[in-house]
Amino acid sequence: TRSGSVTGVQTCALPISNLKKHYSLPGSFFGQPRIVRAVDDLSFEIARGETLALVGESGCGKSTVGKAVLRLFDITSGQVLLDGRRIDELSDGRLRPLRRRMQVVFQDPFSSLNPRLSVREAIAEPLRNFGLAASGAEMDRKVEEILDRVRLPHDAARRLPHEFSGGQRQRIGIARALAPSPDLIVCDEAVSALDVSVKAQIVNLLKDVQQELGLALLFISHDLAVVENISHRIAVMYLGKIVEMAPKRSLFAGPRHPYTQALLSAVPIPEPGVRRERILLRGDLPSPISPPSGCRFHTRCPYVFDRCRTEEPELRNIGPAHVAACHLDALPKRASEGAVPEKARV
Repeated sequence: TRSGSVTGVQTCALPISNLKKHYSLPGSFFGQPRIVRAVDDLSFEIARGETLALVGESGCGKSTVGKAVLRLFDITSGQVLLDGRRIDELSDGRLRPLRRRMQVVFQDPFSSLNPRLSVREAIAEPLRNFGLAASGAEMDRKVEEILDRVRLPHDAARRLPHEFSGGQRQRIGIARALAPSPDLIVCDEAVSALDVSVKAQIVNLLKDVQQELGLALLFISHDLAVVENISHRIAVMYLGKIVEMAPKRSLFAGPRHPYTQALLSAVPIPEPGVRRERILLRGDLPSPISPPSGCRFHTRCPYVFDRCRTEEPELRNIGPAHVAACHLDALPKRASEGAVPEKARV
């Protein structure tokens, strides 16, 4: 699926095709090996200067996608390209020079920082590793420039992580990610551990940095209010697969997949007196060891019909840069508009 147009976006920075990551578990189930299908055939791309948000319930495979993009482990199959060059099959030695172009900001800003390293040492480490500073004076100058970019004072360089608040520590994490001048930053729940006001500050910082540097962001989150604020496009994941992907405005204005509709129904409306009917999903998220046949969402979908239980839906175009994997979109328009929850049928 090609990305939609985004103001300021140039060429595609990261195309991913048919990405799979399966884990083998010890033991067997009735003689069959137990395999966790954490990510099962994902394809998407992120353009320069674009933020693609990856959303879904815990356990759907969002973080696994981020780790696969960063090559923190080998993938089961598929392709991950960086500017037209496959990185999924590179050896560690050949991949090392490219790692500076892909950085990450983790969820917990305290545990992701070495408590024994000062802020200067933490930011200088990637500069030193990739040979990006010729002298100590140049190193100090670059560290100060990065601190300015994340809006921290220069004297912060001498202090240790425990001397900062959560929001300040996350700024240090962002500074460390920016140090080697990357093309892509994966933000894995980067604001979920922060207070609401601090969360807004960090989101605004990421947007400003992206605009200044033309970064591509893969923003992994379960907070749809934050996603609406920062993203250009949104991909909704369910049980290892993308079930809907669209530009932000299109998705929030007209979600087409029942799972996306349920997620958006839980987002608080910031207007007093305005109510939204909440869609409550029945049951729990199925196990990725034994996903349901047909549509993986059919065990919880309020609109399920016979075809959903046997045939897996494919992502199909339903609007400009808007795709969804739902059999309701394959029905004649009148039939799909008249669909009612299964429990309401006679």
